[in-house]
Amino acid sequence: MPRPTLLTRRLSRTGALTAVAFAVAVTFAGPAAAHTEVEAEGARALDQDVALTFTAESESASAGISKLEVILPEGLTPADITFKEGPKGWKFAPTSRGYTVSGAKLAVGEDAEYVVTVRQLPDAKSLVFKTLQSYSDGKVDRWIELEEESGGDGHGHGHPAPHLDLQAAAPGAKVVSPTSGEEPTTEEAATPTPPTGAPSSPSAEAAADDTDGDDGMPVALPIGIGAAVVVLGAGAWWLRSRRGGAS
Repeated sequence: MPRPTLLTRRLSRTGALTAVAFAVAVTFAGPAAAHTEVEAEGARALDQDVALTFTAESESASAGISKLEVILPEGLTPADITFKEGPKGWKFAPTSRGYTVSGAKLAVGEDAEYVVTVRQLPDAKSLVFKTLQSYSDGKVDRWIELEEESGGDGHGHGHPAPHLDLQAAAPGAKVVSPTSGEEPTTEEAATPTPPTGAPSSPSAEAAADDTDGDDGMPVALPIGIGAAVVVLGAGAWWLRSRRGGAS
């Protein structure tokens, strides 16, 4: 039986090393490429009632995802966001800068996916949703870097924040009021506020004049009292004069 040549042995050794290198690359490529995403197909600026789907990929080999905290971009407030669906048992809670979606920890390696509805998208070209991804062991992945800050190499490395590119607003699209998400009260809705610099109505000016007195007493009150005194005095003088003429 012929003995393997030196070339054959070298080729076999090279093949084994290549296989090992490939296995190592596959093992470590998964966590490095993990990231969070936000999607809304065909979304345009100023669109209303838009469903945003967020996906947070797991990077831990020993703990499950238990909470996602999102920092909203400029133009959106927590009042603009409504929770639609997510992992079973998870709850939505607004915060001072955005919201959280959290619940019982997911299985190790399981990605977290949830959907929220936005009342109206702002008039912007793109939106960035910085996200803090917490695990059951206390570890936190901070997906908060902007594209120019992430130092990514184009292969999923770095910690870029989820971002959503928007198409231009549809013709005639306008901002919906109120932007704060608070509805005006019935009284406020029934009594519109006059524009700045507009003259006050006569009734409003009269009401303001009536309260311009000491201790808040209406000016018309002492005037009315004085008039009554004059009328009574004149009546008494007329009565005395009539009695004198009769006698």
